[in-house]
Amino acid sequence: STCACVEYYGKALESLIKQVKIMSIHGKMKHKRNKIFTEFRKLPGGILVCTDVMARGIDIPEVHWVLQYDPPSSASAFVHRCGRTARIGNVGSALVFLLPMEESYINFLSINQKCPMREMKPQPNVLDLLPKLKSMALADRAVFEKGMKAFVSYVQAYAKHECNLIFRIKDLDFASLARGFALLKMPKMPELRGKCFPDFTPVTVNTDSISFKDKNREKQRQKKLEEQR
Repeated sequence: STCACVEYYGKALESLIKQVKIMSIHGKMKHKRNKIFTEFRKLPGGILVCTDVMARGIDIPEVHWVLQYDPPSSASAFVHRCGRTARIGNVGSALVFLLPMEESYINFLSINQKCPMREMKPQPNVLDLLPKLKSMALADRAVFEKGMKAFVSYVQAYAKHECNLIFRIKDLDFASLARGFALLKMPKMPELRGKCFPDFTPVTVNTDSISFKDKNREKQRQKKLEEQR
């Protein structure tokens, strides 16, 4: 749903999935967008992490799966997203992730778009990659900051969802969400003010001590910290 989530999960997948080309695209990449899109179309296989900038008006041949992590606000956008696969008589699959409290979205789509859906059971023996993602954040401030920004942007987008009778911010389990984003600590933001999260355990490391792997960025950060002191 957000550029920050694309940036974070694109970076995460690059490190976690080997031998597969991972590319990211979102609305803020104005000059790079066409180049990335053209390059992705030419690939024999790969994964494109994207916002709704890719939901319509584009044609990528032989897309086997469309995975919708964030359900879109409008029913028509859902169908447009699904339409990236199974083009011109081909077969494809589309999957949308929903929490149990969001299941009335299925009826919403059925009424609005005559779009039948069936449940796909969770896969058994799924590998837990979150510890690896946390290690990446501890080793590089760029990953840590991307994760924090992604979480904040996700919560803000959820709060603004047009189907706010189905997607209610007050029902969101922030601790589980933060664990799913592999956060090292909870960010400071208005939506979390005054709330306690006993189900979330922050790392004991002082996150201010996490440095950028990029030496120039770290040098600039140290300079700013010195100025603040």
